[in-house]
Amino acid sequence: MRVLLGIGGALLVWLAWPVTKSAWQAQQADTATTALRLNYKISLNAVLNAIDALDRAVESDPTASRHLQRSELLAGVALSPNFAPTDQQRTEWLLRAENDLSLGLGDDPVRGIQWLRLSSVRMALEGPSQRSVAPLLMSIDTAPMLLPLWPARLRLILDHWQVLTSSQREKVALYIVRTWQLSASHEWFVDAIRTPIDELFVRYYVRSEAGAQEELSRLLGERRSKTP
Repeated sequence: MRVLLGIGGALLVWLAWPVTKSAWQAQQADTATTALRLNYKISLNAVLNAIDALDRAVESDPTASRHLQRSELLAGVALSPNFAPTDQQRTEWLLRAENDLSLGLGDDPVRGIQWLRLSSVRMALEGPSQRSVAPLLMSIDTAPMLLPLWPARLRLILDHWQVLTSSQREKVALYIVRTWQLSASHEWFVDAIRTPIDELFVRYYVRSEAGAQEELSRLLGERRSKTP
């Protein structure tokens, strides 16, 4: 019996070691991940070292969560305005991020944030297309009323307006109106506006909401008065 228990214990340690090793390696990327999320100052070398750590973590334990964790760093360094990679390097990071997201979401699809990231990555690689619309809509389907995601979603919706089908436009319009109704502050709607066309679409979305046009005019006026 003792021999069997010893063998069982050794087998348990052997099976658990890759997971433990992966977790330890992934922890080494936490600082860089937090810095990119919060837009803290961090060196490119620190981010690249964190990606290397996650490469080892994925190799030890290639789970959905590890792939998704690495995709955040790869997309973050590729899309952050704080770094200036070559076009080739940026594309390489984005393609790796897309691959990680596809693998991770294939095993764990109920991830609204990750679907939104996949939409942003594909948008950066190819411009507006149905390939980037699909994960954007999946993000809405899997986390429809997660309000912190809607500023980024609204930007992507405005970027993709020309390639949305009629049914897709109707779907996103319903959610935009609902988020307007639920939001205590509407400044993020104005933050999403970058062109006169964007403003036209935002005003169109909330055209039936009482006081919305006046509020948008006021918020836009305040922003323009602060612009040097």
